[in-house]
Amino acid sequence: MPTRSMHDAHETTALRIPAGGVLLSADLTVPAGAEAIIAFAHGSGSSRHSTRNRYVAETLNGYGFATLLADLLTEEEEIIDLRTRHLRFDIPMLAGRLVDIAAWLQDQAKMKQLKIGWFGASTGAGAALIAAARRPENIMAVVSRGGRPDLAGDYLRDVTAPVLLIVGENDPQVLDLNKWALAQLNAQSKLEIVPNATHLFEESGTLEAAAFLAAQWFRDHLK
Repeated sequence: MPTRSMHDAHETTALRIPAGGVLLSADLTVPAGAEAIIAFAHGSGSSRHSTRNRYVAETLNGYGFATLLADLLTEEEEIIDLRTRHLRFDIPMLAGRLVDIAAWLQDQAKMKQLKIGWFGASTGAGAALIAAARRPENIMAVVSRGGRPDLAGDYLRDVTAPVLLIVGENDPQVLDLNKWALAQLNAQSKLEIVPNATHLFEESGTLEAAAFLAAQWFRDHLK
């Protein structure tokens, strides 16, 4: 399917989504004719303002996917976490909030017909996979970029959605963890190694390659 121009304007709406007993700030973008929505699970210390995830989201918008970039911590929690650094690693708690976000999406009149995919980065990938295992009827596909799927532990065997693990060639420790996770996942899942990329995909062309792989995966499994 040909992609629309990355420079096409898509209207973004600021939202507050109830999840885990709090209200989470989020940015929703819905291109005309979208049939699926990709919700982002950010990594430790990151937020909906992540430049890398926003780049991936814009790429997905260009392929006609709606995107939801939601903070998984409130502003007050972020302030606390800057000191304690414990909330960002509370993967089960973050997964619970992702489950609530998916339920909220399916309760919205304009979005309840959209298929849902998760895009997880770093520790957010572990939370996204737990969410997919806990609510398999809600999540149709998952992509992890430089993720820690191993943090999902025993939940990996319960994930029924097809999972794409994207890892940089020069990120050996995370690559080993992803190889281990792949062995626990279903047969539909796959590992893609991006040449020359390190953990943050800062090298020229590597983030673009990861975004394209994600768009292909969601196109194949959500369209």
